[in-house]
Amino acid sequence: MFNVNEYFDGKVKSLGFTANNAKATIGVMAAGEYEFGTSTVEYMTVISGVMQVMLPDEDTWSEYKPFETFVIPKDIRFKVKMTEDTAYLCRYE
Repeated sequence: MFNVNEYFDGKVKSLGFTANNAKATIGVMAAGEYEFGTSTVEYMTVISGVMQVMLPDEDTWSEYKPFETFVIPKDIRFKVKMTEDTAYLCRYE
């Protein structure tokens, strides 16, 4: 039904579920900088806080605020950083 994920010594936590036949997670990240990898295309929507994102072919951080969505390509590594605890929704396709 639901699965709980925890990363980076508990600083990133998410709850996985299926919605409209697609996998998704909703979670929180403590202030800090993290690097993730993808195996599918991911649609990340910030719910609260501010998330800065650095994709592999970029040389500047892009900033996303509540209710803004960004797309992360399949099979890449990317970085995120937050100056405050930040909540998000991620849909996997």
